[in-house]
Amino acid sequence: MEPSILKDIVIIFALSVFVNLIFTKIRVPTVVGYLVTGVVAGPHLTGLISSMHQIELMAEIGVVLLLFTIGMEFSLKHLLKIRRIVFVGGFLQVSITALLFLFISRFYQLGWEAGIFIGFLAALSSSAIVLKMLQERSELSSNYGRTVLGILIFQDLMLVPLILAANMLGKENPDFSSELIIMSVKVVVIIAFVYIGNKWLIPKLLHVIALTKSQELFMMSIFLICLAIALFTFKMGMSLAFGAFLAGLMVSESEYSHNAFGNMVTFKDTFTSFFFVSIGMLLDLSFIADNLSLVLFTVLLVIGIKAMIAGGTGFILGHTFKGTVMVGIALSQVGEFSFILAKTGVDNKILSGFIYHLFLAVAVITMAVAPILIMLSPKISNLLFRLPLPKVLIKGLFPLKEMEIPNLSNHLVIIGKDASALKMASMAKEANIPCVSIIFDPVLAKERMMKGELTIYGDAINEPILYKAHTDIAAIVVISVGDLVPCMAIAEKIRKLNKSVYILARSKSTDHMKDLYKVGIDQVIPEKLEMALDMFTRVLSQFLVPQKEINKLISHLRNEFFGIFRDRDLKNKPTPLHDILHIEISAIAVEKRSMVDGKTLAEINLRKNTGVTLLAIKRQNEIIEHPDSNFPLHTGDVAYLLGNPEQINHAGELFSIENS
Repeated sequence: MEPSILKDIVIIFALSVFVNLIFTKIRVPTVVGYLVTGVVAGPHLTGLISSMHQIELMAEIGVVLLLFTIGMEFSLKHLLKIRRIVFVGGFLQVSITALLFLFISRFYQLGWEAGIFIGFLAALSSSAIVLKMLQERSELSSNYGRTVLGILIFQDLMLVPLILAANMLGKENPDFSSELIIMSVKVVVIIAFVYIGNKWLIPKLLHVIALTKSQELFMMSIFLICLAIALFTFKMGMSLAFGAFLAGLMVSESEYSHNAFGNMVTFKDTFTSFFFVSIGMLLDLSFIADNLSLVLFTVLLVIGIKAMIAGGTGFILGHTFKGTVMVGIALSQVGEFSFILAKTGVDNKILSGFIYHLFLAVAVITMAVAPILIMLSPKISNLLFRLPLPKVLIKGLFPLKEMEIPNLSNHLVIIGKDASALKMASMAKEANIPCVSIIFDPVLAKERMMKGELTIYGDAINEPILYKAHTDIAAIVVISVGDLVPCMAIAEKIRKLNKSVYILARSKSTDHMKDLYKVGIDQVIPEKLEMALDMFTRVLSQFLVPQKEINKLISHLRNEFFGIFRDRDLKNKPTPLHDILHIEISAIAVEKRSMVDGKTLAEINLRKNTGVTLLAIKRQNEIIEHPDSNFPLHTGDVAYLLGNPEQINHAGELFSIENS
């Protein structure tokens, strides 16, 4: 390898680290950072890179590894679960977009072959950018997130036949009937090859290699499978990328696929970065300057048309207006696979140099602005919602039938559509606790209604929705939203309706706790802290620390940590409430053969031994307030105790059989 290529790699890595360090701070995906790196280092700006051919070769390896990992991630079982979205939604979005851009291409004076090709280039969206953004925003499991994912899967599946079609379109006076027969034969051969490899060859080969317990040998064999099959398909007149995808499919059903994927990710990410950098290098800034109005017009045209078609697809699939807008914006950019397809089009002389450079400019710009548009999509939908829209557009084609909610009081209201909220609703049903869920996801809301759970579809920030759930007379409200601003807005509305309700909220970060307490939330559960405490509990168990000591330590840590945040709110503000902020009321049942079973309150002396105050005893259906010192406790009694978490935990040990 020449020293010049080493210099170029150092320059690319150094620029990528610098650019992505800045972009990470402003939450822009690294894909955009690699594109910017390529633009800066490319021949059309600074000319820092001299070994263009070698960089393109590394980019080609990146594409091969990218398609290989996509093949390994591809799951037929998952595909069947969302088959309606994938095949109906994906087909509608790709076909309508391609047809419309075929018509528009006539205004750019393109032939029908180039028009069809441009249509499919425009139809593809960026899986790398969109899925990363949805994952960071915890929206991948949402209704609109599932639709976006399904359409992206269909687009990824379309890449392979589009590459094959590009080779056909590039031939002069192609005989479509014979070409179709040849392609069909190739497809049959490939399907048979994949089936045999998937069923017998690859699993047995990987099993034999895995028995050696050599990680180096295992990884070498994975690379061999990937590159050998890619080369085999290339010899058959197809692309290396297509072969890599097939190789990934063969490995995907193996029991060793997860190990292979985990080891391949680092290599894939590294080489794929060269692919995006090489794309950035191709962007000619002088071309943009000379054709600025055309480029900007085409960018707006692509984003506008793709957003409308993708949004329309979401509407047909049953989304409400907000979901329709968010699906449209999420899929409004040109995707990374379009670059692969465009290069095939240039190699087959389907696209001219001018159209290719126009495509590159438009694609890079739409990908660069995509993260910003996705972040702004809720605000854009709220802004558009102010327009006089027809009811069918607002509620969707398949509006949910509203569920009759009985007149509940002193009940539990759960707000949120994440796994925690859904599981909590199921637990409440199991424990016979009256509960109403508010879910802002029509698909999930319908599923819960079908299970017989009291569920309301809607945004909990709206007072009518809160009234419908009888939040004004509820005993406890759980807000499991995660995002700070919506959580605060919902809490303020709830506190306005019900001054005495106990509000429990989930927080992504401990940094948000102060703001959440200020709006009237009674208890904030920071996810990361609770996860750390749970993991630390398991660590202590592995060190054979007695459960009694673990409970004491965890209670102490939780009390101290929450105390830090609550004391921070009251810093320099002395108040009588300061001493009782950590006090809580807990209900603890008397277990059979525990230390307190059969003993009187005088014998137990809870106040002296644990520091808690006994408020009442529940025996069957009777509540006994302030029982005297001669009152005996029996199995099944429930004691209501007042104290801080450490005191309550200490008292709980006396009531438990574990510590008797």
